[in-house]
Amino acid sequence: MIKMLHKVGMRSTLMYTAGVASIGLAVAAWAASKQLEEAGLERADHWGIFIGEWAPTFFAMGVALRMEEMRDRAKAGVHGHRGESDSWVSAHAPASATM
Repeated sequence: MIKMLHKVGMRSTLMYTAGVASIGLAVAAWAASKQLEEAGLERADHWGIFIGEWAPTFFAMGVALRMEEMRDRAKAGVHGHRGESDSWVSAHAPASATM
């Protein structure tokens, strides 16, 4: 499924954005339900939790799509932008290993 999404143009940044948006939407749905419905706090909690459960799915799909994007770059011979992984390695490697 991830390969199919990647082939049709879905990118990891879109999934990450959807994850963050779903967190905001969960808070908005909770607040709206609490204010607009007379069903009480429990009903508002159910709406907030229901929508809040979407975020981990979007983030996981973003990670999977990011791996597909990296795989495509590796096949094309592109190893990413300078600083993307090189900065992490230089920041976390022992001083003797970077010389």
